Amino acid sequence: MYDFRGKTALITGAARGIGRAIALELARGGATLALNDVNEAAAKEAIGLALEAGSPKAKFYGFDVANSQACNGGVESVVADMGGLHIVVNNAGISIDNLLMRFKDEDWKKVLDINLTGAFYLTRAASRPLMKSKAGAIVNIASVVGEMGNAGQAAYSASKGALIALTKTAAKELASRNVRVNAVAPGFIDTPMTQALPEAAKTKMFEAIPLARLGTVQDIADCVAWLASEKSSYVTGAVIRVNGGMYM
Repeated sequence: MYDFRGKTALITGAARGIGRAIALELARGGATLALNDVNEAAAKEAIGLALEAGSPKAKFYGFDVANSQACNGGVESVVADMGGLHIVVNNAGISIDNLLMRFKDEDWKKVLDINLTGAFYLTRAASRPLMKSKAGAIVNIASVVGEMGNAGQAAYSASKGALIALTKTAAKELASRNVRVNAVAPGFIDTPMTQALPEAAKTKMFEAIPLARLGTVQDIADCVAWLASEKSSYVTGAVIRVNGGMYM
C-alpha cells in the first residue's frame, strides 16, 4: 500500500473494470478521488466502495473526455472542490473492432476521440494544476496492441500506440516542473468480455502468454499505484508492460 494522503487523483473510466480497481487501490492509500465516467450509476457505486476502502472524499464528475471545453471545466471543478490536483489517470477508452478495409470513418473517429484525443485534452487541462502540486503524476493506460498491433483492431491499436508517443512527449515537456508521465500497457485482462470467449479462443490466447494466465484488474491497479506514488519518483516516460510476457 502506498501513501496518497493529502493527494487528489482524477481517474477517467473509473466506474468499472480496470478504472474501478485503480480507484480502490488509490483509496486504500488515502487518496481523495475524482471519478469520471459515462456510467453515473456505476461510478457512484465505485465511490461508495472507495470511501469504504479509505478515501476521505470521493466525487463523481461526468464530463466528456472527448470534449476540450468539458475537460477544461472538469479539471477546474476538481481543483475547486478538492483544493488541488496531484494525480491523473487517463483510463477512459473504447474499442470498435473491424477489418481495416471495412472500418467506418465515424468508428475510427470515435475511438481516437476518446482513447487518444481525450487523453490529450485532459493532460493539457491538468498540466497547470499538476505543476503547481510540485510532484504531479500522470499515468496513461495504453495496451499491448499499441506496441504489437492486432488484426481487426486498427483504430484501437493506433490510438494506444499514439498514446504511448504522447506519454513520452508529455514526460519530456513536464519533467522540469517535476510532473512525471508514464504509461501502463496491459495485455489480456480477465474481464467479463474475455470470460465470455469460446474455450478454443481462450486456449489460443493462453498459448500466446508465457505466464499462461490472464492478467487481473488488480495487476494493473498495482502498477498504476506504484507509478502514481513517490516510490517511482525517478521514473518518467516509461511504458510498463503488464502482459504476462506476451510482448517483450
